[in-house]
Amino acid sequence: MTPGGGSGCSILFGTGVTTAAPGSLQGLHLVVADIERAVAELRERGVEVQGPFHDDSGVFHHAGTAHRSAGVHPQRASYGSFAAFADPDGNSWFLQEVTQRLPGR
Repeated sequence: MTPGGGSGCSILFGTGVTTAAPGSLQGLHLVVADIERAVAELRERGVEVQGPFHDDSGVFHHAGTAHRSAGVHPQRASYGSFAAFADPDGNSWFLQEVTQRLPGR
């Protein structure tokens, strides 16, 4: 699966593509341009999503739910809003809203 808009990344789904045990991948990130729209689309498809949320101690989130505050980042800072969900195998994913990339990224 390659996201639209000329993305330089792809995600491969399937059976036999890795030796990792189902559910062993944690903290995978998918960057989205609009966190609220992405969360709504996942929920419309029946995915249980936590968030949007932001980290009240800085820009990047911590493992677990420590420092997690409900809602998008108060200034809607790029890189500052997140949501989380698990896929059917139990792998954990984060959505991260990026509206303006940092230089060199």
